[in-house]
Amino acid sequence: MKKVLFAFLLLILLTGCAGIPVREALKENTRIPAGKIEGNQFMGVRYPFKVSAPSHWKVTMEFPDFLEEMGYDRPSPMDREQTELYIFNPETKSSVQFDFTPAGRYSVFSQAGIERLTTVATGSLKEELEKEHGKEVQPEIGPTTPYPLKGVQYAAKKYATYTIKGVKREQGWIYGFNEPYQIFVLYQVIEKGGVDDRQDIKKILDSFEVFSKK
Repeated sequence: MKKVLFAFLLLILLTGCAGIPVREALKENTRIPAGKIEGNQFMGVRYPFKVSAPSHWKVTMEFPDFLEEMGYDRPSPMDREQTELYIFNPETKSSVQFDFTPAGRYSVFSQAGIERLTTVATGSLKEELEKEHGKEVQPEIGPTTPYPLKGVQYAAKKYATYTIKGVKREQGWIYGFNEPYQIFVLYQVIEKGGVDDRQDIKKILDSFEVFSKK
């Protein structure tokens, strides 16, 4: 699935805005790197988060070619919104993507609102699957649940499972907010050769932490 979930959430956030500014506009210096990678650990520089991955996974800030083959949009250098970090299993192609986006001056957040928007994004997933694979692909939708991300004020998770060409997949998304950033995490589990990457993805998400900039 493409990054349509992220774009959709950004669009519908316009419906949850205050009448007066609730924060100053955040000016990002794009000349500063998103972060640095040492081994299988990422430490944010422009963005205040850190995360690590199991040794047999790859951590990169470059768009992996295989994601384009799976229907994801390759970002253009001109894109304002780009994923900051990709983590993937080279063998199975299961993956996790992390994206930080400054919240708008008028956008207001709550746990209930985050869960509502996370749920509404399900419609975009269904439309995207039908567009790319036809109506024969019928996803089973999991519940919307609060999700604990270290250092994050509000976050919620939802997922869907479906089968394409005999291969079972789980597509999940986590939407969160911690002043002044919206946080988007998109993951995909691809079951190949009896390998189940869910525990590895849980370890990755458990290691994720937003920290305060000094």
